[in-house]
Amino acid sequence: MLRPTAPLALLLVAASPAFAQTAAERNAVITAPLPADQAALKSHVMFLASDALKGREAGSPEFEIAANYVASQFYAAGLKPAGDDGGYLQKVPLISYKLDGSGAMSIGRAKGAPVTLEAGKDFIAGANPEKPEYSVTAPVVFVGYGIVGLGRDDYKGVDVKGKIVAFFGGAPSSFPGEEGAHFQNPAAKAEIAKKHGAVGYVTLESPLTAKTRPFAMYAAYANRPRVTWGNADGTGHIAAPGTPGLGLLSLAGAEKLFAGAKTPWSAIAKAAAVDGATFKAIQLPGTLTIATKTVLTPMPSFNVAGMIEGSDPKLAGDVVVLSAHLDHIGVGKPDAKGDTINNGALDDAIGTASLIEEAKRFKAAGTKPRRSILFLAVTAEEKGLVGSDYFANNPTIRNTIVADVNLDMPIITYPFEDIVVYGANHSTLGPIVAKAAAEIGVKMSDDPLPGENIFVRSDHYNFVRKGVPSVFLWPGAGGPGRAAIDHFMKNHYHQPSDQIDQQPAINWQSGVRFVDVNFRIANAIANGDAKPVWNKGDFFGVTYDGPGAK
Repeated sequence: MLRPTAPLALLLVAASPAFAQTAAERNAVITAPLPADQAALKSHVMFLASDALKGREAGSPEFEIAANYVASQFYAAGLKPAGDDGGYLQKVPLISYKLDGSGAMSIGRAKGAPVTLEAGKDFIAGANPEKPEYSVTAPVVFVGYGIVGLGRDDYKGVDVKGKIVAFFGGAPSSFPGEEGAHFQNPAAKAEIAKKHGAVGYVTLESPLTAKTRPFAMYAAYANRPRVTWGNADGTGHIAAPGTPGLGLLSLAGAEKLFAGAKTPWSAIAKAAAVDGATFKAIQLPGTLTIATKTVLTPMPSFNVAGMIEGSDPKLAGDVVVLSAHLDHIGVGKPDAKGDTINNGALDDAIGTASLIEEAKRFKAAGTKPRRSILFLAVTAEEKGLVGSDYFANNPTIRNTIVADVNLDMPIITYPFEDIVVYGANHSTLGPIVAKAAAEIGVKMSDDPLPGENIFVRSDHYNFVRKGVPSVFLWPGAGGPGRAAIDHFMKNHYHQPSDQIDQQPAINWQSGVRFVDVNFRIANAIANGDAKPVWNKGDFFGVTYDGPGAK
């Protein structure tokens, strides 16, 4: 699963307890006999989460080995190649990018000399992979939170065409969980800014964010590399082409930007101290000039795609996608035991293993589904859902994708009694998922981590943004689940201890049940008389022009 922003990631990381264990004792745990279905699932994780693959970092030679392993398993399962050039691999032109230097910002006034802002104190410039040498001078319009939707229009009464918009990050806590998570995502606000004609946007630090994620925290990460996918001309893709994120202004920088405004910064900041405050959009005096240089470094990688073609001539053109991310975060700092390899057994070798085992189940069924099914293992999820975004924008198939069922980091260290299904309430996939859950004797439950914005942190979200009804399942917090989820997130998430012999031990029977419920969902979608549609008036369906929403 995509890591959260850096400050939050630091809060989640805690040292795992060190256990003295000999190689023989460890091997005894890893090679303990299991029933055939559990052993088959475990065997994939044994390879994908082995030290030899060094954490499967996107763009690394070890990731390419993992991709070829998945391709071989798709071949063994009888899947038709659905990648490039008649193979299973889709080339993904990943690009690493970062600021060259610190950039420059200044405020121009009608009278007097420009006010130069100080990097690291007043602002952090945004790297721009779309234009490695970039500069812009434009008027600035303040638009509150930069949100349009759910009865809110922060752009009301202003024209921002050709201008820079400035807004606070985040979203009101009163918003529904998944819609709120969407508006927490800068890409969503960038899309809104582009739609209104803005040439770029700056994010403002607020009194609320300053308490928990102060500007200095972000400044420490200003020059860290980020990853996107490459355009045909070698530049990098951004969420809203032509409307880049230009940077973050601190409270001090924002005060300088608002100097002379009809509504002073002191009033704006006071209002912003209240969660969900509304603001009147205003054009600020003067102009903002921003100049940056961005270094681009190619780091090519691969998605892996295989298909079962549908048997119904009328429905075979519809494709149900089963997705999982193959990458993890590679090699990092030593843990308490000196281990540096982030193996990613549950994040997300188990999801990829489940994908393979579901393909085998469809083959064993003997009868092809009515709709086609695409099995997709993607790269660079941990870099910002980049591989799935590339596929969503550059699909290797011409058919119509009608649904996505995503498999990411199921925490299966306990016998789960319920499942959490992100996205289920938005489309006709909801009843399908509920029926599948009931068939294996579990119920659907609420998100156990509502503040973590998980809905926008896994690959199904990129299909949602293309108007495709999508769901993403997790074992739930019922019974022993709450303690198991909390333990994993504190002691194993994005740490070297997320390996095949982690403690508490991976419950491979729960893994098979996870495969089973997802198989039932995919099978029901693929064989249903009607293709999935969004619920009438659903926010995501309407926003992304999905079927059934309007």
